[in-house]
Amino acid sequence: MAGPLLAASLLRDPDIEHSLKELAKPVLNAAGLPAGRMKVLVVDDNALNAFVIDRDHIFIHAGLLLKLTTAEQLQSVIAHEAAHIANGHIARRTANARAAQTLAGFGMALAAAAAATGSADAGAAIGIGMQSSAQRSFFSHTRSEEASADQSAIRYLTRAGVDPQGSVEVMKIFAGQELLSTGRQDPYARSHPLSRDRLRAMEAAAGAYKGRFAPDKTANYWFERARGKLGAFYRAPKWTLSRAGESGHKDIELMRKAIAWHRSGKGNEALRAMNTLVSAAPSDPYLHELHGQILLERRQMQAAVGAYGRAVKLAPRDALIVGQYGHALLVSGSPKAALPHLERSANLERRDARVLRDLGGAYAQLGNNGMASLLTSERYALQGRPKDATIHAKRALGLLKRGSPGWQRAQDVLLASEAASNSRRKK
Repeated sequence: MAGPLLAASLLRDPDIEHSLKELAKPVLNAAGLPAGRMKVLVVDDNALNAFVIDRDHIFIHAGLLLKLTTAEQLQSVIAHEAAHIANGHIARRTANARAAQTLAGFGMALAAAAAATGSADAGAAIGIGMQSSAQRSFFSHTRSEEASADQSAIRYLTRAGVDPQGSVEVMKIFAGQELLSTGRQDPYARSHPLSRDRLRAMEAAAGAYKGRFAPDKTANYWFERARGKLGAFYRAPKWTLSRAGESGHKDIELMRKAIAWHRSGKGNEALRAMNTLVSAAPSDPYLHELHGQILLERRQMQAAVGAYGRAVKLAPRDALIVGQYGHALLVSGSPKAALPHLERSANLERRDARVLRDLGGAYAQLGNNGMASLLTSERYALQGRPKDATIHAKRALGLLKRGSPGWQRAQDVLLASEAASNSRRKK
């Protein structure tokens, strides 16, 4: 499990994100959204919440993912958030937020991410620089938007062959929230207004399809794999070991045990379990990636590099895996070998602050202080730290050749970070 990054503390893990992608694909296709481009990302927060801030990402809090019990429930959450995108709710609020300049650092991070991805709606800025009032305004949906999203979500689910009863089950998790004071409500209830009428309408809409859809064993597997791995890293090892087999899938059970043993200091047991897993599924890149992580954290550097190398061969376009391979090479003392892999990871996805950190470190070790300062400035920009970004962008401008691609990137970061700092001062 990759550690937190960005101001919103996302939990980046290639296995979990792949599982969520598999679950989301049929729903996003049914919604007419680009399933190949969109990502479902996990926020490091125990609260029950899910939200969108652009057209390319759906964010689900770890607490909600662990609370849900079926693939259909999770797919209903994805369908609902996809409906907010497809129905234009996000485009309107993003435009209003920019026009009103209510998000101090939002534009800066959008600019930094857009420069790398070519997308004006790049999602790197989740929560950066937001005042609490701006957050409430930006993330809140109206009751009419919720009713519209409910209806659309039912359509997407049924088109995808998913039982819409999961939507009702999710809504019942939040039943009664509207009776609580705002401070005691779950964030999802605050941003997605609930009502008894809305629940009744959802029950009626889903009820029309009762008995039409059988559970999807493949979807269930990906749900259990995502939730199982997240829970193994998120909850106490003792808790995980006592419930490791609840998914009904032997490989998920052994993976959870391996993580729990690793986290509780039983490294030999963890590595034996991982050897069994990778022997049984040698073409699964995510098992090799987890094997590499455990080896690296146990300071078995060369073995870790080998495991990550096998993962990269199997998933050469997975930015997280490529970046972790570069990290393993860097910490094992091979910055020159690490550099191209870190560059490739950053080119595949410019939102991973850890890769930017490692890339800056590799350049520094190789004596290229100008590029090291540039990467540091971009990392601080993505983390919503405009003052620090300004300092390192200025340093990069003084070290890099004027007019070079790196110099131009540093100039972009400087302009964006200074604008964000000025916006914050005005508040």
